[in-house]
Amino acid sequence: MREDTKTITFAAIVCVTCSLLLSGTAAVLKGLQDANIAFDIQRNIVKAFGVSIEGATRESIQTTFKQKIAELVVDAATGKVIDGMTVDQIPSADLDAKTKLPLYTWTDDGKITKYAFPVSGKGLWSMLYGYLSLDADLETVAGISFYKHGETPGLGAEIEKDWFQSQFKGKHIYKDGKPLAFAVAKGSADKLPEEQKMRTVDGISGATLTGKGVQKLINTDAALYSSYFNSIRGK
Repeated sequence: MREDTKTITFAAIVCVTCSLLLSGTAAVLKGLQDANIAFDIQRNIVKAFGVSIEGATRESIQTTFKQKIAELVVDAATGKVIDGMTVDQIPSADLDAKTKLPLYTWTDDGKITKYAFPVSGKGLWSMLYGYLSLDADLETVAGISFYKHGETPGLGAEIEKDWFQSQFKGKHIYKDGKPLAFAVAKGSADKLPEEQKMRTVDGISGATLTGKGVQKLINTDAALYSSYFNSIRGK
């Protein structure tokens, strides 16, 4: 009987020890995962502002983010900034419903020169997530970065490649304070009339539905932010 008690006690100690080790490891890993997710967001916001991050260190990206970028939260219904609220404080339900909108500003020499906002929507197989930035004219795209999706490698997944993202720079998503009908062409946009070309990028061969998803999410999210941008035009 005593041997049975020793065996049970030993097994219990092993189980408790393993449980503590596993829970401790999980807590440490979750902290690392959360830190990596936060850094990936910062990295892609910096990239969306048109900054090359190729070869950049984690420290240099974080420094750029801290020194150059500030965040605001905009009420989608009014187009006004919600004072005192940070992006991290937006309730998940409001973030998902896009009733409270994250907005990022880029400052040079004490003056805001660019604005960026998240874009998201359905692709072919998955939700697509990215950031898009505007120059100070509040019409011209300064850059874009797609960072999370589940599209087909070699096809829809090309949205994360530089060749696709770089062509957004210089395109227009607003004109005279109104959102334009931005488009992802089925093929090349080169032969389009100039008015259409200024708001169209080349599509991805074999990934028409992913392109349509990109087109829709840009138009949808640009419309959400138009009230805010109209409120600061001319200031």
